Amino acid sequence: MGYFERALLAVIVIGVGAGFVGALVVLRKRTFFAQALTHGTYPGAVAAAALGVSVPAGAAVASVVLVVIMAGIARVRRQGAQVAAGIVLTGGFAAGALLQALIPGLPVRAESLLVGSILTVSDGDILLAACVAVVAMALVALFGKEIALSTFDPAGFRAMGYREWPVEFLVLALTAASVVSSLPAVGAILAIALIAAPAAAARLVVGSFRGVLLVAPLIGAASGVLGVLASRSFAVAAGPSIALAATAFFLLALGLSKLRGLAWRRTDIPVETAEGARIA
Repeated sequence: MGYFERALLAVIVIGVGAGFVGALVVLRKRTFFAQALTHGTYPGAVAAAALGVSVPAGAAVASVVLVVIMAGIARVRRQGAQVAAGIVLTGGFAAGALLQALIPGLPVRAESLLVGSILTVSDGDILLAACVAVVAMALVALFGKEIALSTFDPAGFRAMGYREWPVEFLVLALTAASVVSSLPAVGAILAIALIAAPAAAARLVVGSFRGVLLVAPLIGAASGVLGVLASRSFAVAAGPSIALAATAFFLLALGLSKLRGLAWRRTDIPVETAEGARIA
C-alpha cells in the first residue's frame, strides 16, 4: 500500500471514529472539554517525541492526567467544568510550547504535532484509530439507552435510580481516546474540528439520537477524504484541509437547515382566498 492510499485509509478510519464520538460530545454539550483535551495533550505529544516513543502514547498519558486535573478543579467551590476546561486548555498548550522550546532538536517537527501529518501515519496509528472506533460503537450499543436518557432527560435518569458519573466518565474517556487517535491526522490544534464539526452538521440535518450517530461518522470520513484530496491537488497541508472540509460540511448543513426552516414558515403563512376564507 502506497503512502497516499494509507493516508486515505487513515482518514476514513479516524473520521468515522471521531465523528461517532463527536456525536456524543456535541449532544452532551462537551465540545469545550474536547477542545481543552486537544490542546492540553500537546505537552504529552512533545515529551513523547523527545523520548522517541509513540506520540499518541504520550498524548494518552497526558489526557489521563488532564481528566483527573479537570475533575479536581470542577469540584472546587464556585468553579465548574467550563472553568476547569479553560484552565487546562491554556495551561496545557502553554506547557507544550515551553517544553518544545526547552528541548532542542526534536525528531518530530512541531508543525506535525500541531496540525498533523497524515502522509506519515503508521499502521499502528490506523490500528489505534480503528480500535477506538470499534470500542466506542460497542459501548454505545451496550449502553445506548442509558447514554440517551442521561443526555436528553438527566432528571428522569436520576429519578430512575441511575448515577450520572459512570455515563459521564464513559463519554469523557471515549472523547480522550478519540482526541489521541486523531492527533496523527490533524494534530493537537485541529482535532476538535474533526470531532465537533461532523457531529454538529449531522445534528442539523437529522433529528434523532440514532440518526446523528449514523450520519456524523459518514461526514467525518467524507471530510477526511476530501481534505486529503484537496491537499494533494493544491499542495497544501492535509490537516488544515481536513478541518476546512469538516467546517464546509457544517456550513452546508447550516444553510440547508435554514432553507428548510424558511420553507416550513412559508407553508404556514395564511393565504386569503377570493371569498375571504383563510387557508392555513
